[in-house]
Amino acid sequence: MVIKPEIDLLLSKVDSKYTLCIVSARRARQINDMLHGVRDQALLTMASSQITELTKTKPLTKALEEIAEGDVSYERVQESYK
Repeated sequence: MVIKPEIDLLLSKVDSKYTLCIVSARRARQINDMLHGVRDQALLTMASSQITELTKTKPLTKALEEIAEGDVSYERVQESYK
């Protein structure tokens, strides 16, 4: 099994594997919520092929790709994350 993006690249973007887990889970939830909102409204106006294109990548995969590209950042705030 090959993990993409590679774990070494992901860990270079955050300070620990625990931070990676929290940040990626939170971002995946944001993506999932956004996709459900778009899909619900898109059902009225978009073709099914366009909806499929929006949802073909799983939210966690997309979140990890965004972290690897440096598009997602985080800030530690008193033993928590923001």
